[in-house]
Amino acid sequence: MNYKESKYYNSKQLSWIKFNGRVLEEAQDESNPLLERAKFLAITASNLDEFVMVRVARLKKKVNLGVTKQDKAGYKPQQLLAELLARIHELVAEQYSCFADLLTSLEREGISFTRIEDLTEKQRLFLEQYFTESIYPLLTPLTITQVDSFPLLSNKKLYLAVRLTKDQEELFSVIKIPDALSRIVELPTVDDEKREFILIEEVIKEYLEIFYSDYQIEAVDIFRITRNADIEIDEEAEDILLEMEDYLKRRKRGFPVRLEVEEKMDDQLKQFLLAALELDQADRYEVAGPVDLTFLLEISQLEGYEQLRFEPLVPQPAQDFNGYDDIFAQIKERDRLANHPYESFEPVIELVQQAAVDPKVVAIKQTIYRVSEDSPIIEALIKAAENGKQVTVFVELKARFDEENNIALVKRLKKVGCQVLYGLVDVKVHAKALMVSRVENDRIKRYIHLSTGNYNDQTAKVYTDIGMFTAKDDFGVDISKLFNLLRGSLTAIDWEKIAVAPFNLRENFIKLIRNEIKQVKLGKEGRIIAKMNALVDQGIITELYRASKAGVKIDLIVRGMCCLYSGRNKLSENIRVISIVGRFLEHSRVFYFHNGGATKLFLASADWRPRNLNRRIEVLFPVEEEDLKERIINTLEIILSDTVKARKQQPDGTYQRVESEERQLEAQQILLLPEITSFFY
Repeated sequence: MNYKESKYYNSKQLSWIKFNGRVLEEAQDESNPLLERAKFLAITASNLDEFVMVRVARLKKKVNLGVTKQDKAGYKPQQLLAELLARIHELVAEQYSCFADLLTSLEREGISFTRIEDLTEKQRLFLEQYFTESIYPLLTPLTITQVDSFPLLSNKKLYLAVRLTKDQEELFSVIKIPDALSRIVELPTVDDEKREFILIEEVIKEYLEIFYSDYQIEAVDIFRITRNADIEIDEEAEDILLEMEDYLKRRKRGFPVRLEVEEKMDDQLKQFLLAALELDQADRYEVAGPVDLTFLLEISQLEGYEQLRFEPLVPQPAQDFNGYDDIFAQIKERDRLANHPYESFEPVIELVQQAAVDPKVVAIKQTIYRVSEDSPIIEALIKAAENGKQVTVFVELKARFDEENNIALVKRLKKVGCQVLYGLVDVKVHAKALMVSRVENDRIKRYIHLSTGNYNDQTAKVYTDIGMFTAKDDFGVDISKLFNLLRGSLTAIDWEKIAVAPFNLRENFIKLIRNEIKQVKLGKEGRIIAKMNALVDQGIITELYRASKAGVKIDLIVRGMCCLYSGRNKLSENIRVISIVGRFLEHSRVFYFHNGGATKLFLASADWRPRNLNRRIEVLFPVEEEDLKERIINTLEIILSDTVKARKQQPDGTYQRVESEERQLEAQQILLLPEITSFFY
């Protein structure tokens, strides 16, 4: 059987639309707190922005270049683009239907958006003063007489489009909505129990005449442009840091991909914008509400409405680290885990902080992909360098949409004397690794932390990730080799414990899957549980189909894109795929193989995607201690038992909620409970 036929492969782009639809379901779900629903809706809008900037833009480039080759799912670029745009339009319509419902619910809770015509006299006076003092100085109208003089407008920024006439002459103008100010303006009210808001663009519309006193204003509408962010990088540039800075400038000038406008936008303004931006009608999105729903994130964070949000999460102390002050003594004693956000990220921070001041520590090496703005880990690395430690940091400059932050980080770390590595050609460094070298008994002892997620103390509060700490010498040898490899010698290495992409990670996964087939042939149980963000790689999918046909029972927990079809007769009837979309973003990558009863369990920085297996430095590492294995397996089983936030993939690739009349089990809520967490230890 040829498993590479298109009928066996679900389009990754269309699969992503389904995923964002599952996020939207959380915004629609009335069992979620109201402001959390608003937050989920903002997330769907932000997700879609990135998807359009990268995936849709890449597809449009193929169409414009005349590419006609079919993709793995059997779509030609033109076919897929048409299908994708149709699905996106449907998704946007659903978003705004949800927005209308949210507005009604917010009003019931005393949070409302007021129309200009409904303002009280007191509110009008307030807005007039606010406009004069705070908004007016930031506005600069640009007048346009013809399409070919259209200015370069910023990506994802709001603009007012104005159609003007003077002496029978028609012209157009645009005004950028200042992003230095909050988009929502709170109005004074007479009722302390209610809060009223207005969007800043509505305020600017009201006072537009101040700019156009010599003209007749015929129409005013809001619009927003989304530009291509899929810009090529010159990997061979002499100075990759300068190339990345130039890349960011080029990205600001990316070609327009999408035009968002208000539903009842003036037709002449609409046509003028489409012509100026060289966009088709299918690239225009007319929305039944405010353009750009990401402002709802600000609404979701309003103070004084704690009852409309999830109860604040206070992570449990990482119980593997209870009872000791010396983190090195703890790690040296045995391997330890921390499961975020259910457990505190503090041990990771503590390891770097103690290393920075410990006189026995001589060197710290770490990979950085994304960090928080005020990262305590970065502060500790700087302190370590100032204390004379040898600090080596690999910063991935090509981390999409974090490039600017990482460029600044490189410069800052260099300034304090850290040795900073970056810019490997044709690969990104996505591995999460930290190594502290310490002099003990006249020899170097290495302390290792490996993780499924970034060294970001903020995302560790909302992303599920698992990190492992070890002082085993064979892990130390491997991670030393890894950091030597990151110096630029991208050659194959013999690893003791870990597998590393792009060298042997794919081969290791295939070997592990095929071993389960072997176990079935020997009359034993074949079982795989794999948890990841996305399953896209056709080679891995082929191996999973073969394993299913051989009788291996396979459970896949895939948050986002899944190109495999599960539950199909004579193909994948032994494969179940579920997706969890809940309070936390499921980010951990966990791989369980029954291995005839001698369980093998791995954690990784990699998903099953070609980019992770072929074009990134990724690390797969084993969990060896039996109690730690059991703990992770218990967590997987709880996730697989979810009947509240889990959606099960159907044979046609669609998803349906997992429902049970017997019990309501929400995995993330169960894992939050301290007594349950304690039980796993």
